[in-house]
Amino acid sequence: MHIVISGASGLIGTTLSASLRQAGHEVVTLVRRKPASPAEIQWDPEAHRLDPAALAGADAVINLSGAGIGDRPWTGSRIRELLSSRLRATGTLVEAMGKLENPPRTFISQSGADFYGDSGSAQLREDASPGSGILARICVEWEAAAHEAPAGVRVVTTRSGIVLSRSGGSMGRLLPLLRLGVGGPLGNGRQYWPWITLPDICAVFEFLARSDIHGPVNVCAPQEADVNTLIGALASALHRPAFFRVPAPALRLVMGKMANELLLSGKRMEPAVLEAAGFQWQHPSLSQAAAWVAAR
Repeated sequence: MHIVISGASGLIGTTLSASLRQAGHEVVTLVRRKPASPAEIQWDPEAHRLDPAALAGADAVINLSGAGIGDRPWTGSRIRELLSSRLRATGTLVEAMGKLENPPRTFISQSGADFYGDSGSAQLREDASPGSGILARICVEWEAAAHEAPAGVRVVTTRSGIVLSRSGGSMGRLLPLLRLGVGGPLGNGRQYWPWITLPDICAVFEFLARSDIHGPVNVCAPQEADVNTLIGALASALHRPAFFRVPAPALRLVMGKMANELLLSGKRMEPAVLEAAGFQWQHPSLSQAAAWVAAR
């Protein structure tokens, strides 16, 4: 396939681009700087600038663009940037598709498990209603923007859980502490965190690009886990203790409203669409995932 990726410089995008190329696909990435190779095309989503020719002939466009959720404190201006960066990038891609006589067949646009808000222990399939909160509102608007794609384009919105990797990403700050034996659960640890390993989320994107699935897709492993279980499994695989629980008040004091939505909220998400479609996880169980993370 010929695949165009935006937001390819992040943890998922970098690994996804490499894995797709290794699988024999032709991958073009959209970059904001001057292109360094023929496999890169410059765009400016802030100004809604993208030559529609960049998407011509693409079998699939994968949209991973957006400012980092946990990179900076959530001031009012930062929250507006989290939303606007996603809407501008998605809108720019949709506008470019609309100018083509034959737009790409598939548009896979990233969303997040935060679509469901803090849902406690409720089982969440793709037909569950959106939750409340800053991130839920962002995800709702982000998905709506993707569905503005031209008629005939198959739109998939991936509601991704926490990505387990050996470095970087959501676990980038926690793993070094666990390796040192000074990490531990966050809050009471009973909140559910949907999770998936980096190799598996990359495989999901390729699977979706080849499939006929459309609409929302919960992207997580089939084994659910709360934070106590997740942190415990990682610490065990690293042969380290996980005694140092961080209480919720301390997290709120340091991180403000970001702590409630990123760390202390729970989503008991089920990958119903992927399971029904026969997707095969490389790391379906938490023990397999933790062993992969620890083996570096």
